[in-house]
Amino acid sequence: MIYLDNSATTKPYKEVLDTFVTVSEKYFANPSSLHSKGGEAENLLGQARRSIAQLLHVTPSEIVFTSGGTEGNNMAIKGIAFQHQNRGKHLITTGVEHASSYESFQLLESQGFEVTYLPVDETGSVSIEDLKKSIRPETILVSMLHVNNETGTLQPIKEMGEVLKEHPKVFFHVDNVQGMGKVHLPIKEYGVDLCTISAHKIHGLKGTGVLYVKNGVTLSPLFTGGEQEFRKRAGTENVAGIVSMAKALRIILQEMNAKKDHLITIKKQLLNGLKNIEDIEINTPEDGSAPHIINFSVKNVKPEVLIHALDEKDIYVSTRSACSSKQGGASRILLQMGLGEQRASTALRLSTSYDNTKEEIELVLQVLQKEITNLKKVMR
Repeated sequence: MIYLDNSATTKPYKEVLDTFVTVSEKYFANPSSLHSKGGEAENLLGQARRSIAQLLHVTPSEIVFTSGGTEGNNMAIKGIAFQHQNRGKHLITTGVEHASSYESFQLLESQGFEVTYLPVDETGSVSIEDLKKSIRPETILVSMLHVNNETGTLQPIKEMGEVLKEHPKVFFHVDNVQGMGKVHLPIKEYGVDLCTISAHKIHGLKGTGVLYVKNGVTLSPLFTGGEQEFRKRAGTENVAGIVSMAKALRIILQEMNAKKDHLITIKKQLLNGLKNIEDIEINTPEDGSAPHIINFSVKNVKPEVLIHALDEKDIYVSTRSACSSKQGGASRILLQMGLGEQRASTALRLSTSYDNTKEEIELVLQVLQKEITNLKKVMR
């Protein structure tokens, strides 16, 4: 098997699975319970929170556990909007956000908020000048993807943070679901107020995530009920999933330090190989993009047909964000980049991990060339 759909989800580390089973068996009690078993679970939860905070160079009180990226983005965007709407109802984002953010903004528009969707250039990047011009006295939130989930384009988060330091009443949310463990993002240094992370994109388990909320930032909670997670997110914590996520985060950050050059090497190998295949157009910019995502289009070939052809060869790729992959039609992201209906309707995404090898990449390129040639013959 050659798995190149790591932006949809990753294979859990064995250490993560082992940790989940151990915690589930031995520390199954509710961490809010007053008895000793509850206390043991609560202590373990606290250890995981401190461990994650240390890895992210933030404080434990700034770590809020969620069910993943979608909840984290909804919680940050809607939480800020509803909590601070008396101060202003203007929000800033882009048209190339993940669906969980993009649709949150669309919902807020239907409830009386005004949203500025910053345009992107042909690489998918936002202009800092456009951001500066869009900020108003009634602006309360700027929300951005760090790494685009379809193209891998990097937004200039550091420069945005510098701009927003001049507007201390504007909150800065960064969706770092695709970037964590692949692209360095110093949260404090870049002036980020809220940051979304998902466990299953870093070889953890589905159903767990983190929303970093800077101390002093207040949110209107999505879920009410108990007093868990500093009263920002009610509901019994998934202790086994959270402890496993702490393990996954530690491992992937170690891998990023040790193997980042490897990801860059196989990305270059993929890009060079794809350029030599007829009728392929590469949508991911060579510069200013993450080391693990490549998006390309194949002229006049339906991506679903090519995906199934590769599937038969035990090679697994995708069309776009897994959340939107079954919708069909053109990619909203590529249309926003001005690449046109044809390229936006025929795009594929390859997303690698630190486990992929040069030999796997060479085989994928060979199979791709052969399958595209065969499909072209059938279509003639």
